[in-house]
Amino acid sequence: MTGSTLTRAHLAEAVYQEVGLSRSESAGLVDAILDQIAQSLLEDGAVKVSSFGTFTVRQKGQRVGRNPKTGEEVPILPRRVLVFRASQVLKERINGKEGEGPR
Repeated sequence: MTGSTLTRAHLAEAVYQEVGLSRSESAGLVDAILDQIAQSLLEDGAVKVSSFGTFTVRQKGQRVGRNPKTGEEVPILPRRVLVFRASQVLKERINGKEGEGPR
């Protein structure tokens, strides 16, 4: 799956292969998990997945931006953004240090 986007269908297929549920049950399970994560973000503003990372919702204030084509200043309205912070375990796996103990 290197170089491609991970989709719900890919996740459902992986659950089907590993767990042995039917394809429709696997798809339902993946949808239920993702819906629960989204609902928790809406209600609590944070979701921590152990050994993977933390998703948080952050409030950004209003600021002045600039249209790069015209140079005109444009107000950017306040908004909420989703931020992901990878765990140390995931960072070590990405950097090929899997199996090393804590420092």
